Amino acid sequence: MLEKPTNEDLQRIAAANGFAISEDDTVAFARSIENSLASYLVIEELSGENTTHLNRDKGRRPTAAENKFGAWAWTCSIRTATDGPLAGKKIAIKDNISVAGLPLLNGSEMLEGYVAQTNATVVTRILAAGGEIVGKAVSENLCFSGGSHTSYPGPVLNPIDPTRMAGGSSSGNASLLAANECDIAIGGDQGGSVRIPGSWSGVIGLKPTWGLVPYTGAFPIEPSLDHLGPMAHTVKDIALTLDVIAGRDGLDARQINTPFNLQSYAKSLDAPKRGIRIGILKEGFGWEGLSDPAVDEAVRQAAAHFSRLGATVSEVSVPYHVHGLDIWTGIATEGAWNVMIRDNVIAYGSQGYQDIDFIEFYRDAKDRRADLFSPTVKGVILLGQYLTEKAGGSYYAKAQNLRRRLRSAYDDALASVDVLVMPTTPMIAPKLEPAATLSRYMEIALNMMPNTATFDATGHPALTIPCGFVDGMPVGMMLVGRHHDEATVLYAAKLFEDR
Repeated sequence: MLEKPTNEDLQRIAAANGFAISEDDTVAFARSIENSLASYLVIEELSGENTTHLNRDKGRRPTAAENKFGAWAWTCSIRTATDGPLAGKKIAIKDNISVAGLPLLNGSEMLEGYVAQTNATVVTRILAAGGEIVGKAVSENLCFSGGSHTSYPGPVLNPIDPTRMAGGSSSGNASLLAANECDIAIGGDQGGSVRIPGSWSGVIGLKPTWGLVPYTGAFPIEPSLDHLGPMAHTVKDIALTLDVIAGRDGLDARQINTPFNLQSYAKSLDAPKRGIRIGILKEGFGWEGLSDPAVDEAVRQAAAHFSRLGATVSEVSVPYHVHGLDIWTGIATEGAWNVMIRDNVIAYGSQGYQDIDFIEFYRDAKDRRADLFSPTVKGVILLGQYLTEKAGGSYYAKAQNLRRRLRSAYDDALASVDVLVMPTTPMIAPKLEPAATLSRYMEIALNMMPNTATFDATGHPALTIPCGFVDGMPVGMMLVGRHHDEATVLYAAKLFEDR
């Protein structure tokens, strides 16, 4: 029950906002506020979450023996339709996405005890399409890491070499796919979190155009960066899944630019073969202090295959690409602090669906268990609040404006080519470092993002596909296309896959 504020509350709040109110004014404000609070009693009475989970398998936490790579957060078997395009497919859901009746940890001990009351839109669509949800895949701690060492209760291992990272933040997704424990996985991507683990674990991952796939029912980081996308072994399964999960749901304000009518991405793969123009992005290679020359060379050799497949291959330059990560940082840091910390993941100013049950649980958990924030999230809190205090959001606003310039730079390049190509990550999966210092822990959580994060800022569709090996570990090649032209990106990926 919401209590009315005391006179002392009102005077304290006034002082915190730089003005004073007299005792007489305080009484007047209190009377006015009490009248307004009547509306909040009505809101409380009218509100009530409708649960969508029926009497079905609630699953369980797997044993250590069943979870040797630390990739399962929860296992289950949920299937509500016997036929459809995903019939027979075993699908893992990243544990930042709600599956009604199952826990949602989002990689954090802070959320222990929370059980989702509703299905995310993507979950509802997968079940309606005949898919079987076989569990929740471990994510990095509140999704704020590209490594696989920040997740609770322990790191996610790479099945190709368990001494190495699987990549993050959709770390469990990639590990489960690499271990052949599922056919498809649904991940989230705000800075590369579908593509980084895809690259390091040798699977395919697509970050669709911003807003194409509804984010409803997933834990947000920053609405203008939030994406959900499929991960799988084959381009066909990526396309099949995108057919199912893409499209407006009427609940997600991120979908403002999403077309009302979408083509079939799976059918587009069967279109007659055609010439395609591949642009090798010059600035996507040779990141000082990060790029492994062997990775760069593997991607260049892979891109050369396109010319033998009837495509035109040329080098293109987007000088602004080198600033992409900086612009993303300006949006992500203050944006995440506002959304995840200050606002309790409430989307103020949005007409989108709000998950009240989760908002209330998270607010309480955040207030009581702040020590359980991961170092990466604590870093966001420290810098985000500092920037807000010192600059009042002006740097966030500047970064939002600069993203338009960044987007235009890629659009200009994509006017002369159909797809941009570059390494997904500058390096192969690094070794896990259990004894890393705090500084090193932070570094290896965020140092692989210069080619991926920029396309979260601009919203272009971007797909990683395995293209070779260095020291026995997979290398990912990233294909980037025009907004809402996933069909061409998938066509190029299928052309390479079938080479």
